[in-house]
Amino acid sequence: MQIHLSDISSSEGKCIQRTVEFEMDAITFQPGTFPVLAKEPVELTITNTGNRVLELVGTGSITVGVPCDRCLEEVPVDIPLQIKRKLDMKLTDEERVNDLDESIYLTGMDLDVDQLVYLEVLMSWPLKVLCKEDCKGICSQCGKNLNNGPCGCVEEPKDPRMAAISDIFSKFKEV
Repeated sequence: MQIHLSDISSSEGKCIQRTVEFEMDAITFQPGTFPVLAKEPVELTITNTGNRVLELVGTGSITVGVPCDRCLEEVPVDIPLQIKRKLDMKLTDEERVNDLDESIYLTGMDLDVDQLVYLEVLMSWPLKVLCKEDCKGICSQCGKNLNNGPCGCVEEPKDPRMAAISDIFSKFKEV
């Protein structure tokens, strides 16, 4: 959704509040595409603090389906949104690029709320996602999810030098 900012940028001290729906159904970036499972509207407050500088404050929440890092089962991950930005409306798009201000969510006088939320989600993305703390992962031979029970594959020794000892233990294994 786009919010046009020309009215507020020309009136010092003016404040507007908007409740905006996040319209994206998936988050796509380098690791892949992740479905948006749930989303709360974003509550935005935009205040002209003077000298054509706008203060942008917002809150919201989004839930994204991310695969577990061990077993690849989809895990719903809640990402709270806490947005705080200052927008200098005196700068042109070229000046923003030259100043390394990567605000792709601002084009001229239009604020793209979807792009703003997208960037906040990327900055809050978890480094590691597990379905549960003691996730057993998947079998390296057959690919079965080991959280659902053993797969029945013969476990090969990790170190070939231990193969003889592993054979001894497998012969005397208790049933």
